[in-house]
Amino acid sequence: MVFKEYNPNQLIMPIDPESFIPQTHLVRIIDKIIDKIDTSHIVQKYKGGGTSSYHPLMLLKVLIYAYIQGIYSSRKIAKALEENITFMWLSKLQTPDFRTINRFRKEIIFDCIEGIFAEVIELLVKLWYVNFEYYYLDRTKIEANASKYTIVWTKSTRTYKKKLREKVKNIFDEIERINEEEDRTLGELDVGLEADYDSKELEQKVEKLTQKLAKASFENKRKERRVKKLVKLRLKKYESYEQILNGRNSFSKTDNDATYIEDEGRPYEKWELKAGYNVQIGTQNQFVIGFSIHQSSTDTVCLKEHLELVEKIIRHKPKNIVANSDYGSEENYLYLKKCGINSYIKYNTFDLEQTRRFKKDIFKVKNWEYIPEEDIYICPAGKRIKYLYSKVSTNERGFVSYEKVYQCEEICNGCKYRDRCYNGKRWKKRFSVRLRIEKLKEEVRQRLLSEEGKKIYRKRKIEVETVFGIIKNNKGFRRFLLRGLKGVKLK
Repeated sequence: MVFKEYNPNQLIMPIDPESFIPQTHLVRIIDKIIDKIDTSHIVQKYKGGGTSSYHPLMLLKVLIYAYIQGIYSSRKIAKALEENITFMWLSKLQTPDFRTINRFRKEIIFDCIEGIFAEVIELLVKLWYVNFEYYYLDRTKIEANASKYTIVWTKSTRTYKKKLREKVKNIFDEIERINEEEDRTLGELDVGLEADYDSKELEQKVEKLTQKLAKASFENKRKERRVKKLVKLRLKKYESYEQILNGRNSFSKTDNDATYIEDEGRPYEKWELKAGYNVQIGTQNQFVIGFSIHQSSTDTVCLKEHLELVEKIIRHKPKNIVANSDYGSEENYLYLKKCGINSYIKYNTFDLEQTRRFKKDIFKVKNWEYIPEEDIYICPAGKRIKYLYSKVSTNERGFVSYEKVYQCEEICNGCKYRDRCYNGKRWKKRFSVRLRIEKLKEEVRQRLLSEEGKKIYRKRKIEVETVFGIIKNNKGFRRFLLRGLKGVKLK
């Protein structure tokens, strides 16, 4: 038997890691890309003085390469710099400890990450990898670094605050009663409060009571303890909760910026609430060319904010947006049209409307005959459905929508189609039509049903969904390690 020579005691001279790194290795690509971007805004974050610092260019390269390799912990990155030959080559054998890496991440580049991202995207544009012709948008929900048992709900906060106010009022009434029993020992307390008092007013009342209690002498020590215990209640907790919520439905006590969302990593029937963030990304050729992090679990309200942020950071505006029906709303269609962006975004009933069953259903208003000259619809029974009045509604974001309400001229009771056509309690069928959204839907429908539109929309599944698969499955990134909106942007 013949073995290759192996002598553990043989002296080996140090070898340059350069000879072990192939020319096509990913680490060399990262090294070249970061060398080409402008990092002067990072250098300016250093104050100077004292001992020499590790070069920010080296730390940035190490951090980005570690993230690509699925290494997010500062301790694991520091360990890789001592043991992994690709990390050694990238850092030129320098070994900053985990505190230095973490400080660089949290204090130096925490507000520069968007600028770095923009520089990389600009490089991809110059190299013709992306051109913002088509922007494939979707979202994924990523769990926050927070306990799922520290949830605070808006409804609960309001309920408990209301109950606490009632309790405080009862307590002051009790103090008044005790005061009277003690022959006005505390003097004129004047502790009456209005129903809408806040924590400041309560603090003033409590302070006044505390001063009087310090001077008062009770005949009954039990009553004295009772009064002193009652004045300790505060409203500050619930008022601080309301400030943190700021219109949201919930938040986590361990990460106040996180909102409770459904955990989609399980089958639907096993979904559970977890603190997390709504991460919106846009891709082209499977490059992430735009991202934003939101506290709302509803995708519809995120599109406008996402695109405004992308244009602000990247300084590019997409020509065409491709997304699923979660983004299909009148507000979004109108916004994209005003921005000159073509939308390949389905609305919630798009697929249903393409079925043969829907097209042949004579009881769908969309399939009824419409006479524009008279502004009337003709129902399956041949009755005239005429315009009744207009209605204006405004959502919580201030967007105004308009509806036209129509009603049948004749009584529907007795009609042979009554049960199949109209299930309402009114004698005459009534329905509303939003003309503006219908017109916008028609434009989107024609775009999506064209041969080019079908080809573009089919590509959505292999574009953005693939990126999510790489991030979550291949890289194992399913939970943020840092807390707060600023922290999660770094991850």
